[in-house]
Amino acid sequence: MVPSKSILICALVLGACGVPPAPHLAPTKVAWVTAGKGAVPPLVAAERSRALSDGQKALVYVGATWCEPCRRFHEAVRAGVLDGPFAGLRIVEFDLDVDATRLRDAGYEPRLIPMLALPRADGRASGKHIEGSVKGEGAVSEITPRLQALLRSDL
Repeated sequence: MVPSKSILICALVLGACGVPPAPHLAPTKVAWVTAGKGAVPPLVAAERSRALSDGQKALVYVGATWCEPCRRFHEAVRAGVLDGPFAGLRIVEFDLDVDATRLRDAGYEPRLIPMLALPRADGRASGKHIEGSVKGEGAVSEITPRLQALLRSDL
């Protein structure tokens, strides 16, 4: 059955009346994104823009596969352990062993890892970051309050 012209006109008029869209639900999980190839600033800027449009905050993560605190933090994110305190966080991951040169070119030069850094709008390092952690089971609990303070500093 084909709808009549009057029904179609009513639908178009109602659609143009400015009916507000459904409310955007706040993110409930930490999003973990592995950075692609290419220059760091445009990659991070794109992820930061995507995060902002999704109601999230972007963070650059620099770690390495051999780094125990890095592995523990990554595992905690993957297991959802950090979804509560860091819901709405979008983490863009880089591997220091693979990405050191391009990270340095963008201003991300960790002395210790893991490094968690707030990016500028252009994707370059803002200078606001935390670095390193303890080894062992306490790594994530040692990082958590420092990361919370870092995220508050971006307000």
